[in-house]
Order: sequence, then C-alpha cells, then structure tokens
Amino acid sequence: MPEFIPGLELSLRFYHEAVRPILEARFPGLRYAAARIGPGSEVLGFDTPMSTDHDWGPAVSIFLRDEDADLAPAIDAALAQGLPQTFAGYPVLVEPGTDAPGAEPAPRHRAVPETLRAFVRRHLAHELGAPLTPADWLTIPSQKLRELTAGAVHHDDVGELTALRERLAFYPHDIWLYLLAGGWNRIGQEEHLMGRAGYVGDELGSALIGARLARDVMSLCFLMERQYAPYPKWFGAAFQRLCCAVDMAPALWQAQRAATWREREAALCAAYERLAAMHNALGITPPVPATASPFFNRPFQVIWGGQVAGAIRKEIADPEVRRIAARPLIGGIDQWSDSTDLRSDPAWRAALRRLYE
Repeated sequence: MPEFIPGLELSLRFYHEAVRPILEARFPGLRYAAARIGPGSEVLGFDTPMSTDHDWGPAVSIFLRDEDADLAPAIDAALAQGLPQTFAGYPVLVEPGTDAPGAEPAPRHRAVPETLRAFVRRHLAHELGAPLTPADWLTIPSQKLRELTAGAVHHDDVGELTALRERLAFYPHDIWLYLLAGGWNRIGQEEHLMGRAGYVGDELGSALIGARLARDVMSLCFLMERQYAPYPKWFGAAFQRLCCAVDMAPALWQAQRAATWREREAALCAAYERLAAMHNALGITPPVPATASPFFNRPFQVIWGGQVAGAIRKEIADPEVRRIAARPLIGGIDQWSDSTDLRSDPAWRAALRRLYE
C-alpha cells in the first residue's frame, strides 16, 4: 500500500499534475470549474487509510458550462486515454461501489466532466439558478448541504460553482429559526419520558430515550454554531470539532454511560442547561430559563424545551416560514426521519415538499 494521502490533498495534486495538463493541451481556452465535492469521506475531511478499500482514489469533478455540455464525451475520452494508470501510488481506474446484486461495474477514472446543472439536479433534485423555497431547504438533508459546501474548489474561471457554494453556505435566517424551534420541540416532547420509563424500572427504554435526547442536543449544537451536520458515521466526529464540544461532550457521554435514570437525568440536565445558555447567547429571543426545573409535580427535571421552541417561533418573520411554523413544529427532514433511503435519494424530495405546502 502506498503512503496514505488525505483525499482532498490527493485530489488537488491529481488535478494540477494529471488532469489540468490534458485539458490545456486538448481543449485550450476551455472554461470550467474543478473541485472535490459531493459524496465521500474525503470531502468531509474524515477519510483514513481504511477509506481506501473501496470507491476511493484520485478524483476530481470537472464542471462545464451549459454551452459546453456536448464536449463532455470528448473530454472523458481524452482523460481516459491520457491519464496514467496510477497516481501517487494509487490506481487511477477505480471500481465504483454498487449495491445491485450481481452488478459488476467497469473500473473507470474519476475525473468526471459534466455541467454543474446536471450535478445539482442529480445531487439535490433541484434546478441550478431556481430559487430555493422554504420547502426546498427543509427537505434537503444537512449531509447533502455539507457535501456541497465542504471539500475544495481547485479551479473556477466560470464562477457558477463558487456562487452556488456561497448561496448554500448556511440556511436563511428564518429557516434557521424554524429548525432551531423544531430541535427544541423534539427535546420538549421527550425530556420527561426518559425519567418516566426509568421510574417504572425500564432502564433499557430510558437509555434509548436518553440517547435520542443526546442526539437532539448535539443536532442543536450544530445549528447554533451554524454548521451542517453530517450523517451518522461522522456525526460524533464532526460534533467533537464544534466549539461547544469541550464543555458539552462530557455531560452527553456521561448520559450515554449512565446505569440509572437518575444519573442519566443529571447528565442530560447539565447538557440542557449548557444548551439553554448557548441559546441565550445567540440573542434571538428574550432570555429563557437556563436551569432545569421539575416537570409539574413529578420527580423529573426538565428544561421545558417546548417553551424555548415557542419563543423562537415568535421571532420568525418570513411569511412563508411563519405559515409553516404555525402548524406542528416537525422541523426539517433530519428532525423527522432517519431513513437512509429517504435522506440519500433526492428523488423523494418532490413528495416530501408536500409536507410543507
């Protein structure tokens, strides 16, 4: 095995040393963008030597202008003919991953030429340049948005890709508020259930609810720090890179390891209180109580997440988002579904948008 090179560094070298010379020689004057974005652990910066065992290698996307779309087959052929067999010790021809039984995809290079319009249509089921409505924002998984705004742009003399990444850098303000409200609403709906399950001796059920609440706290941390959360494999690793993780992670980890619901409640309440303090620091609502208190006359401590959600909902100004927020606060797709198939396939978005219409 060659010495491991992080995928983004490998992509940058592959473009400048192998791909760009071919494009300049065979297609002089071609205007395009070159980047490593989209699916892949390397795009998110989490690849390791283990990542190299499948669907990994020297890769770069070549984004053509719409008027140059017809050049894609010729560019692909020129690259297939001119690229070396290996680059930095890694094979240039990579066998793409597949879940289809019996499928045997042919190895090919991963310097893929296509229009940015086609890429966005395939990745988001959205038309490049069309306005993103609230329903659009709320049905695009945060993983997809992170894939488009992370990674690296190696070259862009067209400007479309750079403009797209700036446009998708983070949620519009009122969509952000709605998602924050949805996250707090999830906590408000379940925070007392963890103790209730434990109170009747169901520590397994209590631990499951506690784990869900810990994930909801972490999801709100991503939102508060204005970062898109990745999918489960890298969710915890990305969380550790947040500014709040130093203070928040110990309490959440204690909640996960707790043997009794009382210990679990104490750890979660410590996390809730830190989260409420973070919310107050944002200044988006009048200050909310940042200390846990009893759930009515029952022996459970809560932060009253539903009340925080209500305070945030009042601050939403956009008429369309206000209309959506006037209904039950289901939040965005990541808050009401953890189905891999639903979140990974953009073809579902047309149907999912109707939840908000």
